[in-house]
Amino acid sequence: MKLLLALLFAVCAAALPGKAQDPAPFIGPPAPAAAPAATPADPLGPGITLAVRGGDGRQNLSSALEIMLLMTLLAMAPAIVMTMTCFTRIVVVLSFLKRAMSMQDLPPATITTGFALFLSIFVMRPVVVDVYDRAYVPYVEDRIGWSEAAGIATARMNEFMLAQTREEDVALILELSRTPRPATALETPFHVTVPAFVLSEIKTAFQMGFVLFLPFVVIDLVISSILVSMGMFSLPPVVVSTPLKLLLFILVGGWDLVVVSLAQSFAT
Repeated sequence: MKLLLALLFAVCAAALPGKAQDPAPFIGPPAPAAAPAATPADPLGPGITLAVRGGDGRQNLSSALEIMLLMTLLAMAPAIVMTMTCFTRIVVVLSFLKRAMSMQDLPPATITTGFALFLSIFVMRPVVVDVYDRAYVPYVEDRIGWSEAAGIATARMNEFMLAQTREEDVALILELSRTPRPATALETPFHVTVPAFVLSEIKTAFQMGFVLFLPFVVIDLVISSILVSMGMFSLPPVVVSTPLKLLLFILVGGWDLVVVSLAQSFAT
């Protein structure tokens, strides 16, 4: 986040034009222009304002920077959703469920992805509300500066991701990046937390997918054994097992069990 804000500062410093100066009235020959006064507090030149300072000394982003930051976040939204929320675990588990039931096209991928997205919003709601109340609202009301607001939001997201991440995954990323081990878990650098979180989410999703596969594999084995014993070698077992899988899934309330298990597997 700090690197992104620094990049936005550099881009805006080069792109924002200075203020147009009012033309001097023409009365006789033009007087020689006075040398511009030195402005130590404005190193980027006159007319270029990257931030405005409140009455209590805090810095807030200018409107141009806020718009650019918003556009940047919108462009990065798919990557943020897939790597910093619970979306990865949910969509992988739902994909395992479809494969276990031998129905890779039902429900369609668009419906599965949309359901995973809105379930992710439901699970992430406490975190988003916390960031909104502690960072966004105070910043809009000029109670804190943009740097402090970004720090609060980053710390809250870091806390959520570390709560889902295994310690061995964090240790692996720390070793790969040659980053010194922090004193506490919450002090883990953000560039370490995100890949460790994604790795841990994939591992957890595969474990949940394996548990989902077991009852359906048993049904496939039973149906295959029955068909072989009856001498029906030409009939694919999946033709008989798929309706039985659907019936079993409906009778036990499979969707409710999957959704409850996914929602309760996250510690927000």
